[in-house]
Amino acid sequence: MSKLDDLMAGQRWLPVGALALLGALGLGGCAAIGEHRVGLTAEGRLQPCPPAPRCVSSQAQVQQRSVRPLVLRTDRPDVWSAVRDTVSAQPRTVIVDSRRDYLRAEVSSPWGVYTDDLELLRQSDRIDLRSTARLGYYDFGVNRERVNALRQALIRRGLVEVSNPGEPAVRPSD
Repeated sequence: MSKLDDLMAGQRWLPVGALALLGALGLGGCAAIGEHRVGLTAEGRLQPCPPAPRCVSSQAQVQQRSVRPLVLRTDRPDVWSAVRDTVSAQPRTVIVDSRRDYLRAEVSSPWGVYTDDLELLRQSDRIDLRSTARLGYYDFGVNRERVNALRQALIRRGLVEVSNPGEPAVRPSD
């Protein structure tokens, strides 16, 4: 083979190599490790959502990331325990931190690759919540769906009020 043949053979692989490099960069961008914080701030609030659109919170100032807080509809002494039980009953969810007024759970993706964080902070009859992906730029609406599913489960158990007129009505079962 001549040097020209060697060069031409290498050039045939150039598009394949370029596509592989672009794919790796694209996947790396989707799974980039960004700012990730959990827990409470010094002021006793949930951590703010990161700049990337992969988080929702009832304490968010940006409307696209905002969800309504939960409003407890019962003063049962075991209400926080019942909320904890409801959270732990959600699919692929494990509570990793449970305190008197704060709860953090880890939620695994259906294929077990990604882990998201779900946090609840109780303040009297209000529960603020935050759900965020640890990795990636965009969450494809998964965190909002998770919060809405939890809200519906708590409504069905009679623990929280229906606080968003746009949500489907669900009768609490007592």
